Amino acid sequence: MTDLSMPQTQTRSQSATGKIALRWLLYVLLGLFALYYLMPLFVMLTTSLKSLEEIRTGSLISLPREVSFEAWKTAWSGACTGIQCEGLRPYFWNSVLIAVPAVFLSTLIGALNGYVVAQWRFKGANIIFSLMLFGCFIPFQVVLLPMARLLGMMGIAGTIPGLIFVHVIYGLGFTTLFFRNYYVTIPAELTKAARVDGAGFLRIFWSIFLPLSLPIIVVTVIWQFTQIWNDFLFGVSFSQAGTQPVTVALNNIVNSTTGVKEYNVDMAAAIIAGLPTLLVYVVAGKYFIRGLTAGSVKG
Repeated sequence: MTDLSMPQTQTRSQSATGKIALRWLLYVLLGLFALYYLMPLFVMLTTSLKSLEEIRTGSLISLPREVSFEAWKTAWSGACTGIQCEGLRPYFWNSVLIAVPAVFLSTLIGALNGYVVAQWRFKGANIIFSLMLFGCFIPFQVVLLPMARLLGMMGIAGTIPGLIFVHVIYGLGFTTLFFRNYYVTIPAELTKAARVDGAGFLRIFWSIFLPLSLPIIVVTVIWQFTQIWNDFLFGVSFSQAGTQPVTVALNNIVNSTTGVKEYNVDMAAAIIAGLPTLLVYVVAGKYFIRGLTAGSVKG
């Protein structure tokens, strides 16, 4: 008799070998992409740990012969941002004072807006949501003059509360979009049953919708924090000496250096300025993806 099992075994073996080869090819490609994107960070980090002499005489991608944190100390508390040489420290805390309340307020108001638009249908709700959605696509430059005028009328131009106000207003379109698209996936019967039981608008929001909103809250907080912390245009346009965020101070450090260019200080300052958003994505990045797949892009 002819053995028919041999060709089938060989076919399975070849198929398994092909899958292994494709998997290794995928790993190699992912590794190359990761190396490509991490190389600038590697160069920044190693440069910040070198002395100026080693930077001038060594290779761009070489490891530091002697690790020194002097550049980090200078970037934090001694680098000049113009006529003042206070480093990034006061401006870093300015960004904290701006980002934390702005993220909280824009997230809370966006949650209420999304809750109303998704669950409490009223005449013109779709038009209002469409207008807010349109606001997401308005370039920063378009709102500079109207916003400057409004801040002047309110008496908060050049202040930290003024910058908080700017970021809250500009972020409402995005936060409303996130929460609305998440809340439309929640059955409307929950709202109807709660209203039958006598629960009001805020009670339903606080007791039913808010406990279900953790995934989209994480998405919104990460998004808003990243946008606000990394903002430069609003910071340079609506701030003054003493209220500037860290991004503006970083630009001043890099562009106001006189004499010998201190690349190690510039690199250390750039890492310090970007470290909070980097940590946010490293710590909460997986929750960001889970939140998006939980409904923030549906509806």
